[in-house]
Amino acid sequence: MSNRRIFLKHSAVLGIGAILYPALNGYASAGKPQPASGFDLWQLPLHHAGPQGNAYVFRTKGGKVIVMDGGVAGETEYLRGFLAPLGNEVAAWFVSHPHSDHIGALNEILKAPKGISIKAVYHSELSRDFYGKVEPERRPLTEEFYANLKKTDAQVVDVAEPGLTVAIDDVQFKILAVKNEELTVNAYNNSSMIIRAGDTARSVLFLGDAGIEEGDKILNGSFRKELDCDYLQMAHHGQNGVSREFYRSIRFKACLWPTPLWLWNNDAGAGFNTGPYKTLETRAWMEELDIRKHFVMADGLCLIK
Repeated sequence: MSNRRIFLKHSAVLGIGAILYPALNGYASAGKPQPASGFDLWQLPLHHAGPQGNAYVFRTKGGKVIVMDGGVAGETEYLRGFLAPLGNEVAAWFVSHPHSDHIGALNEILKAPKGISIKAVYHSELSRDFYGKVEPERRPLTEEFYANLKKTDAQVVDVAEPGLTVAIDDVQFKILAVKNEELTVNAYNNSSMIIRAGDTARSVLFLGDAGIEEGDKILNGSFRKELDCDYLQMAHHGQNGVSREFYRSIRFKACLWPTPLWLWNNDAGAGFNTGPYKTLETRAWMEELDIRKHFVMADGLCLIK
């Protein structure tokens, strides 16, 4: 099958779930609309600052707001604008791992909240010895982020072991994987927190930037049965993440792609499939699995239904 055919087939489903940003305006009123089920979930279109990013926002039926990651520093004002009509109060902020495209915006908000109140932050803190050795170029931002966490008024929870469940209204957030400093290949990514979220009606699995090694570990671990889900966030923005075998081994109905257009098309600047990225390979795997429902960041703001 040609890459062109893959591109055309998936382009046909890019419109699923896309909504306009002004659709949030209704949340600014005193009577905020209730989610159809236990929660609303948005995939944010983080392409304003250029690089890829990872940001998801939940709103529970009781009105609580939860954020996953948040994107690069350049997306801070967009994220502020998104949170404002939801009330500017975040009940819980989950951080998969301290790469700039996941913590950049949160780091800026910690430095200057400007009205945003964060009640709790959940992360799995890397040790200084580890992050100083495996990815030394990341050390300045990592240290700054950890220092800002220590200054915040939010409750900061360093999750050292998997299994923690955080209940917010009717939505459960269960942390299935935490940092693993034994994995020094693709080190930060392979220390992503993997989180299962959902209620009795819908479930979402967030893989962060998990690589092959972390994926294989959790696939063969005690939380294997909890990897099956309705919606699956594609690992590492949909390219060069977990293995084909991982995707083939679990059950899911739809893909969440935190993937800008250039990465979706593997476009390094010279056109379709001219780059070094493996997104088209992952897209082909989804075709093999007959997964037909896709929410792609390149398509704009998505309300996941």
